[in-house]
Amino acid sequence: MSLVTLLPFIVLIGAMFLMTRSAKKKQQQAANMRNEMQPGSGVRTIGGMYATVKEVNEDTVLLDAGPGVDLLFAKNSIGAVLTDDEYNRIVHGIEHDLKSDADVVPDDASSLTESDASAASASDDKPVDLGKKDADDEPAGEPTVDAAPAEAKADEQAKKSDGGSEAK
Repeated sequence: MSLVTLLPFIVLIGAMFLMTRSAKKKQQQAANMRNEMQPGSGVRTIGGMYATVKEVNEDTVLLDAGPGVDLLFAKNSIGAVLTDDEYNRIVHGIEHDLKSDADVVPDDASSLTESDASAASASDDKPVDLGKKDADDEPAGEPTVDAAPAEAKADEQAKKSDGGSEAK
């Protein structure tokens, strides 16, 4: 056999060796991570549940998922051991921000665009007149100024829809 016919087999065996080597390396890292777990650590299971490690045994882990809720899991079911900051951010919503001394931006921009004088005048309890009037406010028998153009428009609409020669 020549070298040309053996080359594809050699390349295939080399690729399989590299793939199994990287998989073994990942498995070793995961095993080290699971072995380094200590009580009090925050973890995420492979199912996506976040909990605190209560007790670590040889093959099992006792997790505290909440007040009075203790769960027994296999060590292999722990997907990640989280840092304290990451666990508090995800579970409790506590952000440990190094820029906490900086100015806090409000949720709405109204405080950024108003001055103190305009904010004080805006808080007066006067009703704002938007120009609309209720039918009860108008004196009986007197049409408003806007009523005449509205009636003319209604008459035009009626004439157009009579079905006369214009509609054909």
